[in-house]
Order: sequence, then C-alpha cells, then structure tokens
Amino acid sequence: MNKTVSINLGGFFFHIDEDAYQKLSRYFEAVKRSLSSEGRDEIMKDIESRVAEIFQDKLKNEKTVIGLSEVEEVISIMGQPEDYKIDEEPNYKESSKNYYNIPQSKKLYRDKDNAILGGVLSGIGHYVGVDPLWLRLLMVVLIFGFGTGILVYLILWILIPAAETTAQKLEMRGEPITISSIEKKVKEGFDEISGKINNLDHQKIAAGAKTGADKVASAIGEILTAIFKAIGKIIGAFVFFFAAMSLIGILVGSLFMIFSATMPDTFIFNHISSPFNTDVPLWLQGILLLLSIGIPLFFFLILGLKLLISNMKSIGNYVKYTLLAIWIISLASCIYLGIKQFNEIGYNGKTTQKEQVSVQPTDTLYVKMRFNDFFAKNVNQRERNKLVQDENNNEVIYSNSVRIHLMHTDETVPFVQIEKDADGKSYKDAKSRAEKINYNFDIQGNRINLDNYFTTAFENKFRNQEVHVYLYLPEGTVLYPDESISKFLSSHNSDIDIYYGKENYYYKVNNKEMECLNCPDNVNDEPLDENLSIRLNNKEIQINVKEDGVNIQTK
Repeated sequence: MNKTVSINLGGFFFHIDEDAYQKLSRYFEAVKRSLSSEGRDEIMKDIESRVAEIFQDKLKNEKTVIGLSEVEEVISIMGQPEDYKIDEEPNYKESSKNYYNIPQSKKLYRDKDNAILGGVLSGIGHYVGVDPLWLRLLMVVLIFGFGTGILVYLILWILIPAAETTAQKLEMRGEPITISSIEKKVKEGFDEISGKINNLDHQKIAAGAKTGADKVASAIGEILTAIFKAIGKIIGAFVFFFAAMSLIGILVGSLFMIFSATMPDTFIFNHISSPFNTDVPLWLQGILLLLSIGIPLFFFLILGLKLLISNMKSIGNYVKYTLLAIWIISLASCIYLGIKQFNEIGYNGKTTQKEQVSVQPTDTLYVKMRFNDFFAKNVNQRERNKLVQDENNNEVIYSNSVRIHLMHTDETVPFVQIEKDADGKSYKDAKSRAEKINYNFDIQGNRINLDNYFTTAFENKFRNQEVHVYLYLPEGTVLYPDESISKFLSSHNSDIDIYYGKENYYYKVNNKEMECLNCPDNVNDEPLDENLSIRLNNKEIQINVKEDGVNIQTK
C-alpha cells in the first residue's frame, strides 16, 4: 500500500499517491526551469490552477486519491517542457504530439480586459464567435426599444463569472490550455504593458500631429465613455438602494415569522394570515421566505456595489454557487408549499338551512343585525378573519363575512335560507369545514334577528369561510330593513335591490321590485333627466340621460 500526501494545488486540497506526488513535483520543477524569468511566477500559478481543474474532473467519479495514471494524463495534456521552444510560436496543427490535438471547448466568462461595463457582451462574443460590437448594438436596441436590456444585462452580470486567470482567458477563447499557450498569453500581457510604457512619448507626439477631425472624434469618444460610466454609476446607485431597502423589509418580516413562537398570544402577528396557510411551522415559512427572496436581493446589492466601486473584489465562486444552491432549494420548497396551499383550497363546499317566517300578509317583516359585545363594540365593526379567544378562553376564528341577499319567491310565506361556505382539499373536506361554522339567528314572529358574525374552531384554519343569508320575499310583502343591515346587504346574486338611508323606510315587493312606501319624492319619483357635454378630438358630444333611454349627439 502506497503512502498518500495532502497537497494544496491551485487553492484546492487533494490526496495524492506518494509516487504520483514525486512525479508531479519533478514535472513542475522541469517546467519552471524551462521558463524565462519574465512572468515565471504567474505562468506557474496558472499552470497549477489548470492542473487542479483537471484533477477535480477526475475525482468526480467516486475517486478520492490522485494516482500515477492521473498525473501522466495531466502531463500528456499539458505537454513536456522539452517539447517547447521558448519565445517561438507553437504550431498546433503541424505537431505530431497528442497534446497539441486535444480539442478545447469554450467556456462562458466575462471578458474584463475588453469591457465597457462588466465585460458580459465581450465574453458572450468570444463564446458564440461574434464581434462584441454587434452585441452592444443589439443591447442598445433592447434598452431603448423594449426596456428589458438593463435587467437582462444585470442578470447576466450576476450569473457569468469573470475570466480572472490566464487559463480561464484561454478557455474563454477556446484555445488549448498548455504550458506554451499559458506562457504565450502571459508574455502578451507583459508585452502589452511594456508597449504602453514605450509608446507614451510617441502618443504625445502623435497627439500633436492629429488633424482637427481626429481630435473631435477623440473628444467625442471620451465624452461618450464618461457618459456611459456615469450612467453605470447611476444604475448602480439605484440597484443598491432598491436592493438594500427591499432586503431590510424582507429581513424584518421574516424575523417576525421566525420568532413568532416566542411572541405573546395577543401579539398582532397572531391576527394576520401567513404566506402559506399550511401545517408547516411559521418559523420555517419565515426562513424559506427570507432565503427565496433575500438571496436574489443580496446579489443585486453586490451588483450595485460593483457598479459603484470599480475595483471591488468578488465574493468568490464558492460563496456564489453555495448561495445559488440554497436559493434553488428554498425556491423549490416555496413552490411546493404554494402548490400544497392551492390544493388545500381547490374545492368549495356548503351547507344550507331553511327556516320559514310565520308572518301574516298584512304584517310588516322586520330584519335586524346584531353583534356580540365580547368581540366588537358596535354592529359596524368588521373583521374578515381574526384569531381571538371566546368567553371560555378557547381560540376561535372570528369573521364578519356575512352577506344578506334579498330574493323574490312565488311561495306564499317568506323564508330564510342560510348558506355556509368553505374551501378544502376535497368536496368532503370543504363541506365538513362549512358544517363546523357556528352562525346564529332567530325568528320571533315577524322579526328576524341575524348575527353579523360567525365563529369556527381554530383547527379549521382560514379557508375562505363565509355565511350568506338569503331572505325570500313573496309578492306583496312589506319589509322594514333596520339601519344595521346596510353594510351587509349584497346586490350580487340578489333578485331585489333597495334604496337605503338612515331614515325609517318601508318597502313593498311589487312586480319583483321594491317599492318604497314612505321615501321622499327624490328617491323613487324624481324624474331622471341629466345632460352631459364633453369635447373629444375637437368634437362636442352631448349626452342626454332620461327615463326612457340615453340620447347621444355629436356636433
């Protein structure tokens, strides 16, 4: 059994066989000796990073230790030091060595060396083989034509990593990553810097010899560059402010949910509904909400800072990919809970209760709403869904979702029909929840007293519980609606509409309509005659509304 050693290569830890380690060390020493002193350290750093990437690919198939075979394969890919002639351009096509003919697929990176803002478009240009100029023109069209270009660019900026190392820059262009190509790329960088230094004086001389047109073009270019940089700073400030404010709001709301179990029972948070009305604990819902929304906002926050600070360091691929994985898991969990919640309210069930009203044809029918002073201070104080304690200190759901509908009937006596509605995950479950709604009313002679609320046990959950009171009135019935029912009357699914005021009005059912017996003339008998004149596109339109119809004339 061979000994293994642990090494740090390119920022990654590997377990490697001792013989393989010695061979790899000799290989690195030989490569280092073959390089010139100029840029040697940077070239070796890039070579080690590339070797680490190859080792990582080899360890994906349940292999934990690097052996001689993996080291030999790396050497065949990277090439032997003696096969390269320093300072000469390698000919990849004519070489008979296997490592020259290894195809290299492109990888998508941001090209920061040729960037205007973040290098997104120049990186995509390398990947698809298109001049970045055309992509930039397309982005301008998207920004000013459709308004989506900025959002698309920001998202790509977040998702696409930048080409930092020489190996990554070679991958971005699809060039083979060998010792020769890495050395060549590094030397090009040194030559470029050296050329810029040597050309400083020449540029000054050339600047003086520029024609007027050249100077104008150069000035315009500098102005446009400054404008684009300023726009980038403004966008960065906006993105940072939006992300920061949104992140604070999500953080506060999520913390309330996470620590809701430690809050008093009377705390206001118990009176509102959670995002997912499921059996999942509220603290877990808060964590999922924070992760699924907070992580994208955090990335937008970092993006805004990058737009504002040119030389800001990256948070690192490890952090980015870890947060991305957590976000995907939390988002999938939220989607699952959303689907589960939808299934919980996918069906509607109801129960009905019918009671006749023993009233003589000559009597007046009185209808009144009443409230419970344990839950409310007056009849008009309304709550849709509220978690409260009843007189026996039991937790119940309290709601004023009660609607009154006036209906016409061909029967000889009035009657009341109570419908209780609720949602559930099946028709049986929905009907069971509807049956558990506690709603009270009573009929005393010609008087109907209706509760303006209902309750149900807390374990029945918030499932859109409602109570509908249908009051069926025969022809000729005289009705006195108390002022207390005004806010509970509904014209939806009703046969009869009535005018209502604070005065004591009596109504009679006449030809399926309500005739007010003591209303002032301006309620029922005032003739309808309204004139309206409007001007549209230099044309005057007169609208005359009368009882017999509407007349429209154009002048």
